[in-house]
Amino acid sequence: MKPICAVVLLAGLLVSPEPLQAANSFARSPNPERMPSFSWDTVPRYMHVRKVTAFTPAEVEYLASFPLVTFEKTTGSKEFGSTEAGTEQAAKAVKRINPSTKILYYRNILVHYPSYHEDRKLEKIKGAFLVDRNGNAKLVRQQVRAYDLSNDEVQAWWLGNAKWVCSSKYIDGLFVDGNIKVLEPGYLRDQIGADKKDAVIQAYHKMMKQLPQALGSDELILANIIRARFDDAGLGYLGYFDGSYIEGFEHEVGRMSRADYVAKGIEAVQTAARSGKIIAFTIGTGKYADTDMDDKSRKTDRKTDSTFQQQLTYKLALFLVCAEKYSYFMLSDGYGVDGGNSRLWMNPLPEYSRPLGPPKGPAQKRGYVYERSFQYADVSLDIENETASIVWKRQ
Repeated sequence: MKPICAVVLLAGLLVSPEPLQAANSFARSPNPERMPSFSWDTVPRYMHVRKVTAFTPAEVEYLASFPLVTFEKTTGSKEFGSTEAGTEQAAKAVKRINPSTKILYYRNILVHYPSYHEDRKLEKIKGAFLVDRNGNAKLVRQQVRAYDLSNDEVQAWWLGNAKWVCSSKYIDGLFVDGNIKVLEPGYLRDQIGADKKDAVIQAYHKMMKQLPQALGSDELILANIIRARFDDAGLGYLGYFDGSYIEGFEHEVGRMSRADYVAKGIEAVQTAARSGKIIAFTIGTGKYADTDMDDKSRKTDRKTDSTFQQQLTYKLALFLVCAEKYSYFMLSDGYGVDGGNSRLWMNPLPEYSRPLGPPKGPAQKRGYVYERSFQYADVSLDIENETASIVWKRQ
């Protein structure tokens, strides 16, 4: 198999100034050829999905309408035997309809999710997984194993798999997840010890510097890296990547108020978007929580008592006050579409077909209120009261 892929990575907090300086000095050279198509005609959209069986013809047609698609772990694994084969088959089907759709292959940089063909090689590597002081290897949520990135053989295995799949002519880059778990200084530190945690962080930076060379200059590298929980919201690591996937946007952490946390996230996304980075702005609705960083009880959306329309308007307004060229929006109620539980899958909302037009300028901020005008829409957002309005103008 020879697949192609785009990378989305999840990064996080600074441990010391050195990694930040390294990422900034490393800064990937821009390449318009690897970027997704983009238009302000309507709300630009992103798709992030998994299905263990093959997508139906109607589903493939739907996927082909997006400029940027990530096929999550387990995609096609039941139908085709592995995530690698399933991702390539799904990408091939989409490319037949729309060759310009950019397809990303999912890999977690830390968490070991089964269903990959190359797992058989990993199992032969001695010391491939982190263990706690009692020898327990199921450290993530006390259920799943985590890679010991300080092991040179694990590094080679992970980079080799990314290179192999992304060599396919149907895959345009790599989505790398789990980076915040690596880079958050306190995550797993008590379980594995400070020295091992620091070694894993340093190995991560070594791998991120090697990754573009392993994939080639034509492959997209997208990272789940912007998160307001960190000192610089993760912006210092953007030098490694073509852009950032966004999740956990309203999942406040620490002593910062929810409104201040969201305001910090907005500023970070605006900064990245204005610099030309891709923003895959994914946000949950209803009781769907779009982050599992905290191992204890997962916080859910605070606005579960609001109507769906109010949630949609508020979350779309969050995106619109941040969006620039190469920014894409996804309202999500879960990535898995096998059971037919998603009300948003294959159900384009009316707002997605309304004329939008380019922005007339950046968002204006007064306290916790943001306002921004587009050619065919005026947006007002109040993050303190969690309200918003979008006035769609007649074309």
